[in-house]
Amino acid sequence: MSEVIKNRYEFSLFFEVENGNPNGDPDMGNMPRRDAETGYGIVTDVCLKRKIRNYVDIIKQDAVGYKIYVRNGIPLDTNRKWAYEECKVKVPLGKDGKATTGEPTDKEEYKKLTNFMCQNFYDIRAFGAVMALTYNCGQVRGPVQMGFAKSIDMINPQEIGITSCTYANEGEKSSKMGRKNIVPYALYRVDGFISPSLASKETGGTGFSQDDLELLWEALINMFDFDHAAARGKMASRALFVFKHDSVYGNCPAYKLFEAVTATKNEGVDIPRSFYDYKVSVKEDEIPQGVTLERLL
Repeated sequence: MSEVIKNRYEFSLFFEVENGNPNGDPDMGNMPRRDAETGYGIVTDVCLKRKIRNYVDIIKQDAVGYKIYVRNGIPLDTNRKWAYEECKVKVPLGKDGKATTGEPTDKEEYKKLTNFMCQNFYDIRAFGAVMALTYNCGQVRGPVQMGFAKSIDMINPQEIGITSCTYANEGEKSSKMGRKNIVPYALYRVDGFISPSLASKETGGTGFSQDDLELLWEALINMFDFDHAAARGKMASRALFVFKHDSVYGNCPAYKLFEAVTATKNEGVDIPRSFYDYKVSVKEDEIPQGVTLERLL
């Protein structure tokens, strides 16, 4: 792998949904999530990290160093058990002779397990993980974090009635009605942070590398093209702004950079139905010295 990242980064990603449900809320009948007080749409950080994981999983195909820890249908302790086997560390046993949640008595062995997980699983290097319970491998904070995505304007979710031309069971005589929840159109924005101090191995970081960083940008740009489903309609990343600091610790507060990036409706547009109904721009004179801006999409 390439060397560990040595610069702080922030990024802003704009993505759109058309006639789809970007992130249904199971507590609200799977309606698209939104802020109850303002009506603005929400997509959780967990949802977006899932798409990044899926992209890396598809592209890398379990390549060495690029396995995915949080993976659909795979118990987490299966991965942690593999670490114990590969590192040849004895599993702490309880009185019943079964594996327990305790740490290995040898601290160096414990550290070896954590390092093994970071080296082999991309999402642990990026996002961190709590690898406790059975086959305890410790926990690490990841250098890559992001908040909830929020729509640029208020959304108006709609429930669309659908019918079926066939039947689920023999003996039925009529097709049943169903419902589909959609957002006709919305542009969302998510802001993210990348901290090199949480990547540095010298400070107990995950070892997130320059190659890992390039793969992250690639995932943010392309992840929706690998995640199509009838429920999601048309989703796509439309703009990605990356701020690179000269310093490990950063050259200015992140909020100043995020405030320099704006998205506003074009004149005469009341109800947006396209990315081109918006103007996405950067106030470059507000970007301080020591920070470089690059638009990757």
